[in-house]
Amino acid sequence: MTPSLPPSHEVVLPRRGRTWVYDTGPPPAGPAGPPLLLLHGWTSTAALNFYRCFDRLAARYRVVALDHRGHGRGLRSRLPFRLEDCSDDAAILSQELELGPCTVVGYSMGGPIGQLMWRRRPESVAHLVLCATAARFPVRRFNGAFGTFGSGAAAALSLVPPALRRIGMDYATARWRSTEGAALWAAAEWGRHDPTALVQAGVALSRYDSTGWIRRIDVPTAVVVTERDTTVSPRRQRYLADTIPGAVAFPVHGDHRVVADDPERFLGALLPACDAVRRLRSPARSGS
Repeated sequence: MTPSLPPSHEVVLPRRGRTWVYDTGPPPAGPAGPPLLLLHGWTSTAALNFYRCFDRLAARYRVVALDHRGHGRGLRSRLPFRLEDCSDDAAILSQELELGPCTVVGYSMGGPIGQLMWRRRPESVAHLVLCATAARFPVRRFNGAFGTFGSGAAAALSLVPPALRRIGMDYATARWRSTEGAALWAAAEWGRHDPTALVQAGVALSRYDSTGWIRRIDVPTAVVVTERDTTVSPRRQRYLADTIPGAVAFPVHGDHRVVADDPERFLGALLPACDAVRRLRSPARSGS
């Protein structure tokens, strides 16, 4: 069964390509400050990551969410996946839709993309809300092992014709489709990914490190800490709140999937976080 989702459409990003965007339009009560720009996590899509949150968020804000390149119906490129390109995609989308500076909500991989938006395109970021994410993800051992495997796998997958890659993706999700009737939509959504780009994204994420400049973020920031997370260490999440000037932490008693598995619990932290950044004063601007 397909869940209720906001209106969606394809958007052409000039000189970059086509991406897929969900846009709720203004909230019922009218404009409520900067729109929320939702940035999803690795191997997810905008719909998969936030489908259980859209309605509640849209009651208070205009909500815009895009599929990142290589994910779902996101932009396709022959170039290797880079988090920097995703951040530029999101910033250019905000220009194309005339959103103005946004409250950028980054979940998991969306956290680095949001951080890079601030660093590379600061005019597009009014506030940051970083959820279940970090400034640096892997332990050294995982970084080396995954990076070596991932680079080789991505190179090999890039040689496979797109039609065969689609067949392989269909095969990978076949059991999910056959055994979980309620997950048919999710499996189909996941099956839209470009597997080569997903492997490259995992490599990029494993190598991401913003610890050298994260202290210079100068927009109001909130950090939603998933306290039972075994994917992104809560310690790494709290580091963001402790390091970004003026950042405020909003703990949620849940694991990395809490956004989908227990949206009421997650929204109990996300909504106050979004409200809080609009009240916070910007730290003294220090450059990037």
